[in-house]
Amino acid sequence: MNLNRRTVLKATGAAGVATLAAGCLGDGDDDTDARVGVLQPATGDLGDLGGPIQDAGALPGIQLEDADVAYEIDIRREDTETEPDVGIERAQALVDAGYPSITGAASSGVTIAVADDIFFPEEVVGISPASTSPAITEMDGDYLLRTCPSDAGQTQVLADIAYNEEGLTTASTFYLNNDYGEGVNDGFVENFEEIGGEIYEEVAFEAEQPSYDSELQVALGDDPDVMVIVGYPDSGEQILRDYYEDFDNGTTILVTDGLQSNALPGDVDNPLENVIGTAPRGAGPGRDTFDNLFEDEFGSSPGVFTAQAYDATAVHILAQLRADELTGPAVSEQIREVANPGGEVIEPDSLADGLELAANGEEIEYRGASSDVVFDDNGDLDAIEYEVFSFDMDGYTVFDEYEL
Repeated sequence: MNLNRRTVLKATGAAGVATLAAGCLGDGDDDTDARVGVLQPATGDLGDLGGPIQDAGALPGIQLEDADVAYEIDIRREDTETEPDVGIERAQALVDAGYPSITGAASSGVTIAVADDIFFPEEVVGISPASTSPAITEMDGDYLLRTCPSDAGQTQVLADIAYNEEGLTTASTFYLNNDYGEGVNDGFVENFEEIGGEIYEEVAFEAEQPSYDSELQVALGDDPDVMVIVGYPDSGEQILRDYYEDFDNGTTILVTDGLQSNALPGDVDNPLENVIGTAPRGAGPGRDTFDNLFEDEFGSSPGVFTAQAYDATAVHILAQLRADELTGPAVSEQIREVANPGGEVIEPDSLADGLELAANGEEIEYRGASSDVVFDDNGDLDAIEYEVFSFDMDGYTVFDEYEL
């Protein structure tokens, strides 16, 4: 390993060109000890949520730079623009520049496309902090893992809240036409019908349309007790604006993690008092440390999937140092070695200490900001927790928790 080096951080713009760097390392420098790409949407339908997730994915590098660690760590950001084709292009740029592992992507559709086109054929390790589609469970768990849970669990929670907690027996779904939306829709419908509910309509919509009146008319035409909306903030804002302008009859609305945004009520100009949401709960043993680091660095509170992004990058760094070789196959072999139970416990507040242990090949167990980060054979998390939230004009407030 190379001593007395500084962390290198690169933030890339739309064209993938470095716009911010600390240090003097160029892409592919052989003296780098760890090299992690952060492939997240700073723009597009997920831009509002993706910007903070991207920040959190870069945060371990910033933290270690501030700690003046004796290893050179290169973090490079790329913007997927919430588009599969762009995600593939930016992931290829990271691979070509010598990054053996990547924190990303966010959208399940982008992650699945990038995995099929880049991660698997190029043998690059991807850890997604935010892609929750159940379809990912069936993919290659050696080169695609995630620090967020599958929506297979979230759909159980949604159905239970609607039918058992709120006493709502009929539902329509209104879901984004991509892997994320389809996965949540199918899971909710299956779980809701299984416990006795009735589905009226399943309505798919396209992202970022100027109006959703015709789709809402179909979804709400038979007056369901609840409408489940599965989407991202840019589309969700327009959907909810259209709903409150022309369709508001007090129908309960359930939303998922993609719409867990403090900015949403202000953007819609409505307190969203009839909206209840669910999201993966990011509350690992290192959560307080992460929250303080994020707020100190970026001047705002971390949002949904940010703790998961921090953990993904932290695991990449530890695995790369333990592998002592910046290749995807070598890193893949070490992911579970540094994360799953066994060895000295490393948490966000001791991440700098973990570098030396990992570099020396010692047994370590990373416990993160979002969870204990234990990966099963499919690359999914072993433990799953969800939070339930409501809105007012100040944003969202968590009021309940589920553990599956």
